[in-house]
Amino acid sequence: MIKLIIVILLFIVIFNLFKALLAMTKNDQSKQMTKSLGLRLMFSVFTLVFILLMVGLGFITPNPSPY
Repeated sequence: MIKLIIVILLFIVIFNLFKALLAMTKNDQSKQMTKSLGLRLMFSVFTLVFILLMVGLGFITPNPSPY
């Protein structure tokens, strides 16, 4: 369940990144690109905080030896 939430959050981040790219390539004068990049940043920070919270609470166990 936690992995599904993380994947959904990452897809939202990627979606907002491409939305900003489309607004930038259209040379749109509205604030759509700024809003999309702001949402991407917000969801990126939320994803990072969510992962750190789940590790802190013990729902996700990090790999003890990465090598």
